[in-house]
Amino acid sequence: MKRPADWSGHFASAQPVDVEIGFGNGDFLVRTAQTQPQRNFVGIEQQWERVYKTLKKVNRSEIDNVRVLLVDAWVALERLFLPRSIERIYCLFPCPWPKKEHAKHRLFSQSFLKLMNSRLKPHGQATIVTDHQPYYAWVLEQGEGTGFLIEAKEIATQYNTKYERKWVEQGQEHFFELALTKKEHVDVPVKEDVTLQPYFIDTLDPRQFKFEKVSGPTTVVFKELIADEKQKKAMLHLVVAEEKLTQHLWVAIFPIEGRWCIAPALGQNFIPSQGVAEALQAVYQACQGS
Repeated sequence: MKRPADWSGHFASAQPVDVEIGFGNGDFLVRTAQTQPQRNFVGIEQQWERVYKTLKKVNRSEIDNVRVLLVDAWVALERLFLPRSIERIYCLFPCPWPKKEHAKHRLFSQSFLKLMNSRLKPHGQATIVTDHQPYYAWVLEQGEGTGFLIEAKEIATQYNTKYERKWVEQGQEHFFELALTKKEHVDVPVKEDVTLQPYFIDTLDPRQFKFEKVSGPTTVVFKELIADEKQKKAMLHLVVAEEKLTQHLWVAIFPIEGRWCIAPALGQNFIPSQGVAEALQAVYQACQGS
């Protein structure tokens, strides 16, 4: 997928785009798309099993106004959506990360709300619903200075999602809703792909290869080296972590025109980020030492 995406080209017709963050088993996403065929919907989820189940529901429903992304919401909004391109955002029952030591994992921080604001059209709206009152209060605090007018209220059951049904079965009768309306634009630029350049070295001895972990804003961890002496090829498995993006990267080392080329292996799915560029450079430096 080209980044940022031209979503009008990914649907049968150009219509307003709504986004659901964390669509779970797809109940709300598919039901809403069915009742609002005049809108296009993009669902964002991190778990493949949930994506698979939702795609099956989309197929059975025979609707063509739903697309799903298997990606972190931070990465999706930073890289796949242009500023002022989304009309509505929904997030129903996000994980509240209730333990104090886990609070850093909460999604709707002030920074994320600013990113969300940037991607919404003027007067665009976002709806966040939670069963957890402390999380509701925390998000409300984060909203200051994010360009939103926020209406906070208790609501009765109405979304009929898996988690809403779960909490109702356990006796919860009311939930907490935050309705955000964009009043001022907050500018957050799109994170763009980095152009990756291959590296070349004259000699290579895999037995002498020593990779030094990269630490700092970008962390690169070496996992394994697979070398085939007969084929004269090698593959390295790295984990690259930067800001909100963590990727597994395979780097190929292969002969070409009498030299060794270091480049991302073909056939893998990754975002060409600054961290990946730094990982390739670290492999090049390690190969020079070998």
